[in-house]
Amino acid sequence: MTLNHDPHALRATMRTDLSVALKARNSEAVSALRTAIAAIDNAESVDSAVDTTLNSTHIAGAATGLGATEAPRRTLSPADVRTIVQAQVDDRTTEADRYDALGQPGAAATLRVEAQILCEYL
Repeated sequence: MTLNHDPHALRATMRTDLSVALKARNSEAVSALRTAIAAIDNAESVDSAVDTTLNSTHIAGAATGLGATEAPRRTLSPADVRTIVQAQVDDRTTEADRYDALGQPGAAATLRVEAQILCEYL
């Protein structure tokens, strides 16, 4: 994967690659891509510090009007997305080392393959 500075394009590429991995039944790629995409989506979750105006006279604490239930999501920079993917790689590498120490080389190898797959997106 070439370096891509657009977080939305990177996520779209990951989703496309996930679809390909699902069709190819590549369980390591599916696992790595699903968790990385979920981590990026979670990082974009609604910022709890955003002030919402509550203006309903009928229901306490409710907002009214068109789009009242919509909340803006965080916008991630390319550096933020890169940090998230790197954290996923680091977690897998650390856990692979732990599995090796516990005498589980098969599980460790699987995690290392997943880490390598995610490294392609950095």
